[in-house]
Amino acid sequence: MNSENKRKHERIQSLNLSYICLDENNNIVKQGMGRTLNMSESGILLETHFPIESNHTIRLTISLEENLLDIIGRPVHVQSIDGGKYQVGIQFADLDETATRMLQDYISSSETNASSEVAKE
Repeated sequence: MNSENKRKHERIQSLNLSYICLDENNNIVKQGMGRTLNMSESGILLETHFPIESNHTIRLTISLEENLLDIIGRPVHVQSIDGGKYQVGIQFADLDETATRMLQDYISSSETNASSEVAKE
């Protein structure tokens, strides 16, 4: 079986975050805290207690060390998992240069730390 990574960006483990789901008219439909399962420069895999509809816009606030990053995204897939939870893949939309740089720096720093941990073992 070929396990070649075909992803455009590397995934890293991430943190908890808050999110707001908006409908087509920018009305708040749901909001809550979610757990990030992984994150890349282009998106995030989020664990929630309810599904998020594909026509909703998601406003995320992610804590990256000392910085809070506000990002807008769109759900690209939703999967029901055990315990009444859902995994929601969210693709980031319209990242500005500052947000992109913050994500890249955080991901690079996380990859460096992970490599250091592996080297210690």
